[in-house]
Amino acid sequence: MASKSTREHDRPHLVVLTGAGISAESGIQTFRAGDGLWADHPIAEVATPEAWRRDPQRVLRFYDQRRDQVRRARPNAAHKALAALEQQGFRVSIITQNIDDLHERAGSRHVLHLHGEILKARSSIDPRMRYPLPRGGIALGDLCDKGSQLRPDVVWFGEAVPHFPEACEIVAEADLLLVVGTSLAVMPAASLLDHTSFDAPCVLVDPEAEVLAAPGVTRLSRLAGEGVPALARHWTREGRLWIPETLLV
Repeated sequence: MASKSTREHDRPHLVVLTGAGISAESGIQTFRAGDGLWADHPIAEVATPEAWRRDPQRVLRFYDQRRDQVRRARPNAAHKALAALEQQGFRVSIITQNIDDLHERAGSRHVLHLHGEILKARSSIDPRMRYPLPRGGIALGDLCDKGSQLRPDVVWFGEAVPHFPEACEIVAEADLLLVVGTSLAVMPAASLLDHTSFDAPCVLVDPEAEVLAAPGVTRLSRLAGEGVPALARHWTREGRLWIPETLLV
């Protein structure tokens, strides 16, 4: 009898790349929006290594606010639909640009966070040293086990994306790539599409899909909370990954 691992890898592989749009539907503000937390905090002042060196207290205070926002948010229909597909036996891998834990709270088990996780702290000198933040935030004077100040476990603008090579490997194994709620403008995440197999279809679910999608990408111009559950219903009913033409109108 084949092992569980072998059986899993025999199943078609759905790889999902999610961006800020899916979390925005749960009330988490995107940095491109004109209101909310980011409106009063220019990126250069709170989300760069230079900002951290210049004013760590301001950076910590800003991420405490974002952390509170994440804790208040709840998974929406798109998060739940992806988790349900996995529970129904589909092989699902999620690569997210988001730093919240909404995919995990919805029930997804295979989630790779490209840009880090806001509900964790990490050492300022050793990025391998991470600490969960089940409650509260980070204060000046909170140190890692090596005596270094703790910082948010997020990838700031100007920093390398350490999980990018792993993300490329996952995308290369996709039988279908589903892109949800991202402008495909943030690098290097946007270049992940270049790593898909030549015969793996790609679907973009976004209200602006007609404008954002590259040539060859199927467009589904809907909010994540509408488009993803609709696709999931078709896949569940048919027991396979396919692109239903009836949705693409």
